[in-house]
Amino acid sequence: MADLTCKIAGVTSPNPFWLASAPPTDKEYNVVRAFEAGWGGVVWKTLGEDPPVVNVSSRYGATHYNGTKIMGFNNIELITDRPLDVNLKEIERVKKNWPDRAMVVSLMVPCNEDAWQKILKRVETTGCDAIELNFGCPHGMSERQMGSAVGQVPEYIRDVTSWCKKHSDLPVFVKLTPNITNILYPARAAVEGGADAVSLINTINSITAVNLDVMAPEPVVNGVGAHGGYCGPAVKPIALCMIAEIARDAACKSVPISGIGGISTWRDAAEFIALGSGSVQVCTAAMHHGFKIVEEMTDGLSNWMDEKGYKTLDDFRGLAAKNFRNWNQLDMNYDIKAKIDPEKCINCGLCHIACEDTSHQAISVAKQDGKNVFTVVDQDCVGCNLCMHVCPVDGCITMNRVDNGKPYMTWNEDPRNPANKKSA
Repeated sequence: MADLTCKIAGVTSPNPFWLASAPPTDKEYNVVRAFEAGWGGVVWKTLGEDPPVVNVSSRYGATHYNGTKIMGFNNIELITDRPLDVNLKEIERVKKNWPDRAMVVSLMVPCNEDAWQKILKRVETTGCDAIELNFGCPHGMSERQMGSAVGQVPEYIRDVTSWCKKHSDLPVFVKLTPNITNILYPARAAVEGGADAVSLINTINSITAVNLDVMAPEPVVNGVGAHGGYCGPAVKPIALCMIAEIARDAACKSVPISGIGGISTWRDAAEFIALGSGSVQVCTAAMHHGFKIVEEMTDGLSNWMDEKGYKTLDDFRGLAAKNFRNWNQLDMNYDIKAKIDPEKCINCGLCHIACEDTSHQAISVAKQDGKNVFTVVDQDCVGCNLCMHVCPVDGCITMNRVDNGKPYMTWNEDPRNPANKKSA
């Protein structure tokens, strides 16, 4: 069977599935239940010292779509509001009792060297495997010049990371905020500071809904609301893109990645690993379905790796990142056309409606034996895939290559590129 052992930045766990720093990792009781269920590691909910933390009620909002619950999840909860001493004692006890599991401790303190040095010395006594610097929380703590307020300034990231490397021998994971124009700036700053790994993405600034009765953003706190951090399946595409950008960046290639963002299934995890992730961190899926979801994740990933012939995670880690390109590096000669299988077609007409109204009028409709028959007009089809995506029947519409193996030609080589005409 496939070996799911995960090794990242000097931290080893029996599988790559870690619980992210969040409510599920706020205390010993939860973490022990998680380990009993089979999670490979946890990032303990963010610890801090000053100023004191007081949370509000309520704390969560959600986006539901077409009957799917919690497509996206929003929270306005702060870092742990439990005493630091209590957390540290529980972390030490859990690590002692579960030595094979990854124990990473998330930290957030004011942006000065003394504060970081002070908390690092206390955290080291727990025997934890690593620390994760929370530079991503977009609400509550950022108003105190922590969290994303640090993560949005590359110089701060570099400096704090270097302080932690200076004052501790623990591996340093730097958790990056997505609330920034270019993820490479903070990632490179973390590398410059000596980070052993980066974790991403943290949550995205969001308002999930507006309560039209109260006229306030959700979640409502006594008639008013605030922006929160968005996570869950809806953020997965954003996370994948940012991870791929770091994985292919020359300045960041030496730094391992702990992937976060909407991971709910083994396939999600495989996609993150294929784009360069080492461990993968999960939060919303566990809060939605409970800790035992990890059984499906580990079994599914193991079975898929067996089918593909991958013996270890390293066998496919980063393979997809090698095929991540800028648009101008894509093949301009590659040409596909849609094809509709009449045996599978249920005559719903969605492909025709979508193409006729919003695309290239490349699907014709004709009556045959009293029913509508839909046919692709090859000369008008541009291979955009829209019809395939709207079709409710898997495999009914396929995209087929028709370019007869023309040589790979990028936009920079294309004679239609005005730059090439000028040079000619």
